[in-house]
Amino acid sequence: MSQKDPIRVFVTHAWKDSDDYVRVFEYLESARNFFYKTTSTPDVPPRSGDAEVIREELRRQIEAAEVVIALATLYVENPDYTIYQMNHAKSKKIPVVLMRTFGSRKDVPPLLAERASEICDWEGRGMVDAIRKLARGENTARFESIDFNPDDFKDFKLD
Repeated sequence: MSQKDPIRVFVTHAWKDSDDYVRVFEYLESARNFFYKTTSTPDVPPRSGDAEVIREELRRQIEAAEVVIALATLYVENPDYTIYQMNHAKSKKIPVVLMRTFGSRKDVPPLLAERASEICDWEGRGMVDAIRKLARGENTARFESIDFNPDDFKDFKLD
C-alpha cells in the first residue's frame, strides 16, 4: 500500500452522510502511513428511485472496493440497505469490517455479525489494522513499548 496504490474502501451508506459515515473518514485520515481511496458516493444519488437502479449503483461501488466497512448504525436506520450491501460484498468475496455502534460495546445484531469478516470497535488503529489485513493480507501485529522509570516504583511493595 502506498500513495500510488491506495486501498480501495467502500463504506455502507443510504445515499446520505451520517455521523458514523463521516467518522470513518476522520479515523482513516488520522492514521499515519495509511493510504486509501473511497469507492462510496453517498452524495451522488442514483438517477432514479427505482429499486433495481439503486441496487445496481451500490453493486458498482462495492465491486470497485477491496474491503467494505459496514456501519451498525446504518442497520438501525435502514436494515435493507445494510444487509444488501454486506451480502453483495460477501458474494464477491470482498471482506467486510463491521463497525459497532459508536460509543457502545454491546453485541451487534446476529444478522450483521454473521456477514462480517471482522468486528471492530471505534478505535482508529484497530480499524486500520483490520482493513490492511483483510484487503491486502498485511501482517498488522505490533508490539507496544512502555517507558518507565524504576524510581517511580520505589514505594511499591509486594505482600
